[in-house]
This record gives sequence, C-alpha cells and structure tokens, in this order.
Amino acid sequence: MSNLELGPIMRALLRNKVGAMLIALQIAVTMTIIVNAVFIIVERKSMMERESGLDEANTFYLTTTGFGNDFESKRVTREDLDLIRSTPGVVDAIQVNAIPMSGSGWSMGLTTTPGDEVESVGTANYMVDDHALNTYDAALVAGENFSFSDIRFRERNQSDWPDVAIITQALAKSLFPELSVDEVVGKTVYIGDNEPMIVKGIIDKLQAPWVGWNNLDHVTLTPEWMAFPSMRYLIRTEPGMRDTLMTSLEQTLANQYPNRIIRNVETITSTRDASYRQHSAMIKILTVTMVLLTLITALGIIGLASFNVNRRRKQIGTRRALGASKSAIIRYFMVENLIISLFGIVLGVGLTIGLNFMLIEWFAVKALDWYYIPAGVVLLFNVGQLAAFGPAFRAAKISPALATRTI
Repeated sequence: MSNLELGPIMRALLRNKVGAMLIALQIAVTMTIIVNAVFIIVERKSMMERESGLDEANTFYLTTTGFGNDFESKRVTREDLDLIRSTPGVVDAIQVNAIPMSGSGWSMGLTTTPGDEVESVGTANYMVDDHALNTYDAALVAGENFSFSDIRFRERNQSDWPDVAIITQALAKSLFPELSVDEVVGKTVYIGDNEPMIVKGIIDKLQAPWVGWNNLDHVTLTPEWMAFPSMRYLIRTEPGMRDTLMTSLEQTLANQYPNRIIRNVETITSTRDASYRQHSAMIKILTVTMVLLTLITALGIIGLASFNVNRRRKQIGTRRALGASKSAIIRYFMVENLIISLFGIVLGVGLTIGLNFMLIEWFAVKALDWYYIPAGVVLLFNVGQLAAFGPAFRAAKISPALATRTI
C-alpha cells in the first residue's frame, strides 16, 4: 500500500471519524471482554478437571440418623460397616465425618513446632478407619496405613486428637518443604492446643470438601469413628454396581434398625456436579457473551464498511474507469478497516490489562497469562478483516458505467 493510496483512506476516515471511532471502541471492548472471559473459562475448566483422588464413578455415600434414647451409635457403626463391607459388589466402606467436594466439612491448622505464635497450615480433616485408603482409592506413597488398634471413638464435644495421622503429599510438602515424603514420615505435627500427632503415612492425593479453597489438596486423616447419632458412610463399589447397591443398601440399612432414617443417598459424581455448578453456569454465560459480542462487532464492521461503499459508489466507479483493478478496490477497504481495527486493538490491549488488574483486586483471580493478549489481537484482527471482506468484494463489483451515471 503506497502513500498515494493511504492518504485518501486517512482523509475518508477523518470525514467519518465518529463511525470509525465507535467501531474502534466496539472492537476494544469486545477484545477486553473476550480475552478476560477466555482466561476465566480456561481457569474454571482446569479447576473442574482436577482429580479428587476418589474412584468417583463407583463411589456413593449416605447419611444414617438414629433417634431414641436406646440408640447405640457405637454398636450400630460396627455392625453397619461389617454389613456393608460383606455385601457382594462392595469394594470397601468407611464411616466419615465429611465428603470430598461436598462443600461441608471439618478444617484445622497444623504446625511443625509448638507455640501459639507459629503460623499454621490449613487442612481438611477426615475421621476414618483402617479401610480409608481402599475406600478412597488412595495410594500410600510413604509410611504405613492405620492399624485397627489406632482406631478410637470420638464422643460428642471431645476436643483431643489421636496420636497418629495420615496426610496428603501436598500437605506434607507445605509443612516440610525441605524434606522428601519418606523423611516426613515419623515427624511430629501440632494441632489445637499444641497437641502432637505423628505422621504415620502419606497418600498421593485426596481433595478437601471445598472446591474453591486454595488448599484443596491439604487433607489429614485421623483414625477415629464418631459416636454420634447421625453418621455418614462412604461406599466404594465394583464397576457397574453403584446404582444397584445404592438402592439395596439403603433398604437393608433401614431394615437393620427401625429407630433410624437413611437419607441423602448421593453419588460422588453428582456431588462434583453440584459443587462446580456455578463454574459451569459461568462458563456457559461467558461463552454466550463472547459469541454475541463477536457477532455484534462483526455486524458493526460490516455495517460501517457497507455504508462507506454505498456512499462512495461514484468515487469507486471513477477509480474503476481510470483503470483501478478490482483487487485495488478490495485492498482499499480492507486497509481502511485494518486501520480502524488497529486503533481498537491497541485500546483493547490497555483495557484488557486494566480489567484484569481490577479482577485481581476485586475477585482474587490470577494474573492474565501474557499469551492471551496476542491471541486476542489475532482473533479481533481476523474478525475485522473477514467482516470487511464482503462489503469490499461488493465494492469491487461496482460497474464504472453505473457508478458514474449522472442522476
């Protein structure tokens, strides 16, 4: 494109600067929203795809609530677990105080040295027994599992903790960043009122109940059953047996003791879906918003280019009569749109960074990765050029005789 061609383009844009400025602003706003929206969508999808550590497709849980003064929670717990574990199709089962990804559970802080002034590391706490690793489908990477002698009953309002614990690999790394997992086994951690617990084992992975928590992979298992009237059982089944056993075990447990109710029979997959429902809704809303903004921006570019073509029909015809080729006419309008797009993209880069700073400040999102901005530049550049090509192609088809006809 020579200066002789660029000069008329710039003068034409200045004569219709309001329309050009509005399209440039529309491009800038579209780029700002799309780049940040894509970044949020990718971030949310990566969160939704995090592995929980469970055999999710074959695991479910239920709540049993006893009533009456003669309800013996300790005896019922033992007998329920024996019954569930002996049921054909059940891989293993545990009583547990909370369910991963459920949004409700117990948390605590651990330290590596005693003292009230020592900063603690947050962790979720699951109260389990020696069948927990098999039920969770968790792999022991160091140390050893609980033994039956480690298990105790926790009474209501009891505040002390067992002597040993199993922690996740992520929690071990946060507590003892300078040590290997094998070296962490046998170390003492402190909880509550500087109460010591020995790290007996380390598992590869398990998630806390709160999917939005920064310490999602920080989990501590303590060897204890709960002597509470209301209890949860987490049950892992053989592949394909989950739905059948959900129905049969609910009925079997209900018949076992008449003075209790069985409720909240849920799968882990449904719990995951419920926990990430807001993320899914956000992804859908942002996707629809991006598509609509892109279409509106493209239509705006088409509208402005078509308006300029219709307004300059006589000028185009004159150029064609003087020997301008069809490709020259197309190039003229494509370059005109390119200039408008470049102004919008430059403004959009600044707005994109500014919006990301505000999202970091207001919603504690991560900083935008640098490569999203050039990707947005390429996207908006292509949208602008594709949208302008149609009107430019129609301009090239204008007949010199028709365009120069005196009305």
